[in-house]
Amino acid sequence: MDKNTALLALAALGQDTRLEVFRLLVRAGADGVPAGEIAARLGKVQNTMSAHLKVLDHAGLVRAERDGRSIRYVADMTGFRDLLAYLMEDCCNGAPELCQPVIQAVTCNC
Repeated sequence: MDKNTALLALAALGQDTRLEVFRLLVRAGADGVPAGEIAARLGKVQNTMSAHLKVLDHAGLVRAERDGRSIRYVADMTGFRDLLAYLMEDCCNGAPELCQPVIQAVTCNC
């Protein structure tokens, strides 16, 4: 991950609703949540939620999957892991291998 991509992801998560959406999708796991249900669960207007989902998708933190006539969103754990790896690549006094347990902890089969 490069600096601009990391900034895009951090900016996406730096907004209250988008952070709530991302956390909701992480909890949902591989099944994801339909777009309309995300808005309903968080008490948000559907068209506003669509804009938030687009920002998260563009930042590489969620991905959209067609499910019949609706779109289901899933947290992109690879994108999130890449963000964490970028943030931690110079950690531990130049020994990033010490931080590998943290990176591995967010590696899942989602």
